[in-house]
Amino acid sequence: MTRHREPGRRRRTVRRLRAASAGMATGLLVTGLLVAPAQARSRADASTGPDAPIGTAARTVGDARFEPGPCPKTPEPVKELRGARCGTLTVPENRAEPGGRTIRLGVAIVPAATDEPKPDPIVWLAGGPGDDAVGEAKMAIDGGLNRDRDVIFMSQRGTYSADPTLLCPNIDEFNARSVGLVYDAPSTERLHVEATKACRDQLAARGIDLAAYNDTESAADYEDLRTALGVKQWNLYGISYGTHLALVSMRLHPEGLRSVGMDGILPPSRGGSAATWSSARQGFDGLFKACAEQPACNERYPNLSATFDKLVRDLEAKPVTTTVTLPGSDKPVKVVLDGGALVNWMTSATHVAPQVPRALDELAHGKPQRIARQWAGGKLSPQAMGRMAHGLVYGVFCSEWTPYESQAQALKGGQDTFPSFPRTVQAQAPQLTFLRPDCAVWNVPAAPPSIRDVTRGDIPTLALSGGFDSQTGADNGPYVARTLSKAKVVTVPYEPHVVFATSKCAQEIAVSFFDDPAAPKTGCLNGLKPPQFEIGP
Repeated sequence: MTRHREPGRRRRTVRRLRAASAGMATGLLVTGLLVAPAQARSRADASTGPDAPIGTAARTVGDARFEPGPCPKTPEPVKELRGARCGTLTVPENRAEPGGRTIRLGVAIVPAATDEPKPDPIVWLAGGPGDDAVGEAKMAIDGGLNRDRDVIFMSQRGTYSADPTLLCPNIDEFNARSVGLVYDAPSTERLHVEATKACRDQLAARGIDLAAYNDTESAADYEDLRTALGVKQWNLYGISYGTHLALVSMRLHPEGLRSVGMDGILPPSRGGSAATWSSARQGFDGLFKACAEQPACNERYPNLSATFDKLVRDLEAKPVTTTVTLPGSDKPVKVVLDGGALVNWMTSATHVAPQVPRALDELAHGKPQRIARQWAGGKLSPQAMGRMAHGLVYGVFCSEWTPYESQAQALKGGQDTFPSFPRTVQAQAPQLTFLRPDCAVWNVPAAPPSIRDVTRGDIPTLALSGGFDSQTGADNGPYVARTLSKAKVVTVPYEPHVVFATSKCAQEIAVSFFDDPAAPKTGCLNGLKPPQFEIGP
């Protein structure tokens, strides 16, 4: 799950979050048609008949058309796309308006590493909402998903390699400036909502139907891709928000699904601020417990949870202002840390868990620079600029979440989960700051109530979570499994959001699941150990 206000969730892959925290800079490039290795070329050019590799022939089915062509653009070159079979899927923008505008979605199919691939490919569903799957090919291929199956990456509507894009860099620019503002102040809210409205106005002026960027349309896009490619059945692997889309797809288009892997689970029936608070509590407590169970960490940083709670209260009463420099730049950056900023930093900081106890201790002793540098680094990184499809973010949240959760329910989620926090902190759920006023100006109709239905059925499902996941809590695994009769629930201890990105064990489990969905191999869990926390002087 990801949203444009915080440095890492959710709206960016874990890989990007870690790079952003480190301040790594990269250039913005466009990828054209890539040259295939000889083996991949021989397979792709073998024929255009019924046994041709997926994605080598143009095909129209209903209102959708797949056409082979250049590989989709990506911000940086992605070497894992060399040899990919690429093209575009053209679909209606709004399927309720026959003969209306069409949109184009970039498609890249990475061949299986074997010469005899299984007939059911794996489809990668990106996080966010608003991330582009094509740019995440490295994560999927590095994890071995293409061992014996093709892996398909398609840009969700509105994302970086789609046409049109719903990016809105003005929001990213505001996020960068906001590190110098009090996080949850009314004046920050006003500027925050102004940036959202400017984004909406700019997209609406381009004639984009903002109400058409949601899970129902996206799920139909993937079903159209499956039929246009002539695939009888395939498998899904969704990360973060991609699990939200996977669950909707399982409910609306189950006929083409052999199995579904979900990693960092975000059920549509739970979507909203209250669940976000619950997830934060689970991830924070998991990390604090791991420190308490490690003698050196517990001795140096006793009762870390109480330290964190006190810092939230103290900073909300009296924010701390500091100046830091980020890697790759000598320009000083002003950073303001209040209670809300600390909560949101912590939500992302479980990705760098070994540093957290020492960072909190430093802050408690008047040294905010480490946390300030990470907080600002996520928002000012080049990877945070011009890549997130904010139009899809709000299309999902404002039609599927806010209409079905009252402001009172959202506040109660914070009060019940963190009763010691100040009300101003409780009022702004982590990852979803000022969501209700944002949605008021986004002004799209509510999705049908059925969007909140739980997904039921017998499609084999792998429900993967991380024990330190503070963005989509591990209890979402058992929750979705209650109504999925063939679900396997696996929690990988000591890991943050999206375990496939950080855990070799999780990768082994996922790959073995697609080999045999009834019996994924989980033996690697037995050897996992907690991180060694940094111990400061």
